[in-house]
Amino acid sequence: QVQLVESGGGLVQPGGSLRLSCAASGSFFSINTMGWYRQAPGKQRELVAVFTSGGSTNSADSVKGRFTISRDNAKNTVYLQMNSLKPEDTAVYYCNADLTPRPGSNTNFRYWGQGTQVTVSS
Repeated sequence: QVQLVESGGGLVQPGGSLRLSCAASGSFFSINTMGWYRQAPGKQRELVAVFTSGGSTNSADSVKGRFTISRDNAKNTVYLQMNSLKPEDTAVYYCNADLTPRPGSNTNFRYWGQGTQVTVSS
C-alpha cells in the first residue's frame, strides 16, 4: 500500500519560512510526477510546485521566487521550501504523486497525502 506522508506545516508570521516534506512509501516501481498542491478555504485546490516526469519543475506564478521544490530520489521524498510567506499562502498543502506500480505497467496511479496546514498570520 502506497502512502504519502507529509510534515512541516504550522503557524508562521508574514515574511517567515517553512519547509514541507513528503515521503512516498510502500510498493511501487517508479515516481513519474511528485509535488505540492494547496487548497485555501472556499477555493479550489491549485498547483503550487511539482516535478514533472521529465525532471523539470512547474510552479504557480504566485510562488515563483519565494518557494523552491527539491527532492531526494534515494528517499522518495520531495520538499517545499517556502520563504517570504504571505497571509494568502494560508492553506492546506497536499502532496501528490503519480506512480507506476510495477515494471511494464501501462497504468499509473495518483496518490494524495493527508494534507498539512500552513497558516500565515501575525
